[in-house]
Formats: sequence, structure tokens, C-alpha cells
Amino acid sequence: MTKGNSHYNRRSFIRNSAGILALTYIKSAGLHHLDLSPKRRVALIGTGWYGKSDLFKLMQVAPVDVVGLCDVDQHQLQHASELVSSRLNSSEKIPLYSDYRKLLSAEKPDIVLIGTPDHWHALQTIDAIKSGANVYVQKPVSVDVMEGEAMLAAARKYNRTVQVGTQRRSTPHLMEAKKNIVDAGLLGKVHHVEMCCYYHMRNTGNPPLQPIPDFLDYEMWTGPAPMRPYDGLPHRGWWRAFMEYGNGIMGDMCVHMFDAVRWMLDLGWPNKISSTGGIYSTDQGKSNTADTQTAIFEYENLNCVWQHRSWGTPADPEYPWAFKIYGENGTLCGSVHKYDFIPNGKGNKIHGDVEYEREQFPEDLKEKDIELHTSPATRQHMKNFLEAIDNKTKPIADIEQGHISTASCILANISMKLKRPLVYDPINMIVKNDEEATRLLRRDYRSPWMHP
Repeated sequence: MTKGNSHYNRRSFIRNSAGILALTYIKSAGLHHLDLSPKRRVALIGTGWYGKSDLFKLMQVAPVDVVGLCDVDQHQLQHASELVSSRLNSSEKIPLYSDYRKLLSAEKPDIVLIGTPDHWHALQTIDAIKSGANVYVQKPVSVDVMEGEAMLAAARKYNRTVQVGTQRRSTPHLMEAKKNIVDAGLLGKVHHVEMCCYYHMRNTGNPPLQPIPDFLDYEMWTGPAPMRPYDGLPHRGWWRAFMEYGNGIMGDMCVHMFDAVRWMLDLGWPNKISSTGGIYSTDQGKSNTADTQTAIFEYENLNCVWQHRSWGTPADPEYPWAFKIYGENGTLCGSVHKYDFIPNGKGNKIHGDVEYEREQFPEDLKEKDIELHTSPATRQHMKNFLEAIDNKTKPIADIEQGHISTASCILANISMKLKRPLVYDPINMIVKNDEEATRLLRRDYRSPWMHP
């Protein structure tokens, strides 16, 4: 062995030993990932509460380079920039944008997270896909059925991965319930499902009209939606009070539970959808969303029934936002907090609780307004998203699944409006034998925005 080779081998040994020591330290320190591959170039569109929370969960499970943040509220955008930089422990300035199209063009991110209000999901997802990005978009995927069809078509045409934020599919205790109860056959044949939300979550405010603040681009915030007179910052709950921007509690809360049930029972499109309801109790404010609604999603020998009331008491205080799957041999109750299996007759009850992961992810405790009970689910959802990108497989909440769940809820609202059942044909993208309902599958866009 030459002297040069001896020197080289000695350096190699030292370097490898250092690497082993570093890996040992990382494991002992409880750090969450070690990925020597290039960092993923990530952008966030919509830097409000849940947009930031989604980004933080992605940062916990993979090395990322945040290449851009976008928001039409400059105060919110600047605050998000400071928080993200702090989380990254970086003094390097993150590029900030008020127009998502400029961000996509300039930064070319690998991954785009979309945390904007519902009326923006379709255009931003499709534009991000066309720019070459894979997309994580919050639920519901769209505000009308044809938007969802266009999103699905774009994802398939450009071969991009799109994960929808219906993270009940990645909720650890519900994954456990599916495996050990549903898939194990403990329920027996299932012929009925009940889903509900009894939270008093409908905003009944009646604020006066106000001047638009100089830090908010209200024109861009409104985008393709109808322009409402400005009556305060729309962030968090206020925009959800209006059908102009979403689909009410049906589109916000039913989509989660209905999607969870479809996943649990391996259900596709419903055969028929019907719904009744309206504003029955809390009509003093500006909100035009239903405070009371029942919907039936019909399958072969199975009905999935949704009920929401934003007033009164829950039917079951233990499960105020939940699903209950009724089988011949028992009942499975599930929520974001727990599950219970109650057998018919003999047999043992089975109970499971949410996992919090506080010790493993102590930074969760410092995140303002965090939903601690959903954090493990979102992290698992992000991991699944990344695995699907890397392996070129469909994620667990693929855009097609998100579209079916979203569109079914939208169709329930259309049924409530028209006061008749609807049968949707996803092949021809029409409501069978109902031209009026078919026209309602596509909302008008405000000029100059063009419906996809």
C-alpha cells in the first residue's frame, strides 16, 4: 500500500466514523428525519392558519427548501415569513408574492401546498400542476363539480401527484380501527351509516361595510368568486359563512366524515344523492349557509346519512362530529378523537384513542391555534404524499378520491336547492335526466377569470 493510499484510507475512515457518530447523535437527539437527498423545493399559497400548519407538518417529516410564500394579505404574509424562517432557523429571506402565478413562474417549486379558501382551490391546483409541481390541496377540492373534474383531468394529463387534505385516511387510530375492525370482518355486513356534525360553528355575524385596508388585495382575494361588499377580513371563519366561497358545513365538515366512511368501506360514487335543509334557526346574521341539513348518499343495500345542526345539542355528546357504521355484528363509532366498537351480543368492546406525539414533536406545543389531535394525521398524510411522489403511486387521498367526496357533498347541496334526488353520471359528467341540475354542476366565474 502506498503512502498516498494510506493517507486516503485514513481520511476516509475518519470521515465515515464522523458520519456514524453524527447519525448516532441524530437518533439520540430524537430528530425526526435524516434525508441526504436534495431538499424538496416547497411553496405555500395561502399563509393563514391551516396553510402554515400544513407547511410545518411537512417540515417535520422531510428536509425542505421553502422557495416562496404567497398571500394577498401583506400582514399575514409577513407574519408567516417570520414564523417559517424561525422554524427553519434561517436568516435567508424567503421570496414573498401576492400573486400565486408569479410565484409558480419564478420559483418552479417541486411541491405546492394550497391553503387558500375553497373558491381558489381549482385554479391554483391546475396552474401548479401545469407548472410541474406536485400538489397538496386542502379539502374540499372545489366549489363546483366541474372544477373537480378539471383538477382530476389535469393531474392525470400532466402525471402529477395530488394529495387532498382529507387526512382521516391517515389518522392513526382510525387506520387501526379500519384494519382491526372493518377489514377483519368484525362488523359483518354493513347496511347503514350515520354521519354528523353538531358543532355551533356557523358564523351569525352582521358586521357593517368597511373600507378595504391597504394591506389586503380584496380583488385578488375574491378572484373567480362573486364580489361581495367588504365587511371585514375574511380570514378563518368569516368566509365560510357564505356559499359564494364554499359549500357550507356540508362542504366543510361532511366531506371529512363521508370520505372517511368511503375509505373504510371501499365505496365509490353514490348511486343517488338527496338532501333537505336550510336556515331554520339562526337567520339573524348575513350567512347564507344552511344551519340544518340532512343528506342521504345511497349505495346498493346501504345508505350513508349525514346530519348537521349548528344549534341545539348533539345526538350523542361523545361523538358530536363523527361517523357510525352499523353492521350485522356490531357498530363502529369514529371521530378525530377516538373510536369505539360495540359488538351485538357476545364479544368484547374495543376502544382506541387519538395519538398526540407531543414528546416526539415538542414544537407542536408552540404552534399557535394548533389542532394537536390532527397533527399526527397530517404528518402521516405528508409522508404518504412524499412516498407517492417518489414511488410514482397514487397517494391515499388521491385527487380522484377527494373529488368524489367533494362532488358528492356539492350534489347534496344542489339536491337541497332543487328539492329532488340526483343521480350523477361521472363518465358523461351530467346529472341523469336533469338538465337544470346539470347546469348547476358548473358555477359562473367572475370576469376575467375563466372556469377550467
